Amino acid sequence: MNKLVKQKKPTTVRQEINRRTFLSFTTFFAAGGIAFGGWHWLYNSPKENLGTTGGAKLPLRRALNKTELFFRNFFSNNHLARTYPKSMAASKVRVNSLIGIDDKGFDPMNWKLKVVTHKNSSFEVSIDEIKGLPKTEIIFDFKCVEGWDQIQHWGGVKFSDFVSHFGLLEESESPYVGMETPNGKYFVGLERESALHPQTLLAYEMNGMPLLPEHGAPIRLIIPVKYGIKNIKRIGKISFTEKRPRDYWAERGYDYSSGL
Repeated sequence: MNKLVKQKKPTTVRQEINRRTFLSFTTFFAAGGIAFGGWHWLYNSPKENLGTTGGAKLPLRRALNKTELFFRNFFSNNHLARTYPKSMAASKVRVNSLIGIDDKGFDPMNWKLKVVTHKNSSFEVSIDEIKGLPKTEIIFDFKCVEGWDQIQHWGGVKFSDFVSHFGLLEESESPYVGMETPNGKYFVGLERESALHPQTLLAYEMNGMPLLPEHGAPIRLIIPVKYGIKNIKRIGKISFTEKRPRDYWAERGYDYSSGL
């Protein structure tokens, strides 16, 4: 004798809405709980030891370091920042910082660029010597970590040409390049790959004219593969190191690489 099969009542529209609403809120609160737990864990985790970098939570710094290493392994000189026609360059270039160049006693006429070599010695280069090298111009979208960007026109010598001309090929095999202002108040550290990138310039012109003091006269760094905080103004010293050199904003908790 066949047993009667009890038919399941069809789900009403209201029941289906209630079911989906329940699932949605359950998922939302579960995800929110996980997110809050992760934030609470990170917030209460210890800070990194102050050194070349400082101020960030230790797990965050570890993640930033691994991210930097990942991108360094895949970095290529074929990765070029987008360029634009001169007509699109801003006529009034925004000033992104005066840290390290706010000393009123600086005399650009007496400026010399100090280059430290591997032989525990150094030499100085004048602005005229730098201007005597092949000139390169670039018009690109300068990006600041504060969230603004601006298409700007710069001119100068490729850092790779500078290295080659002054016999620094051995030094340039070091994994890092350090730069600082003459007063030592602002300083950056760069991976050799980005420093030697074909678009990285020691710039002495802006919009075809000599740099203004607030833009880093007589010479500054323009490195399109980095955020503005790496584009140090008024360079006074360049060195090549095996370990990460000091970096102003990295010591204040920012990402050391600050790459784009």
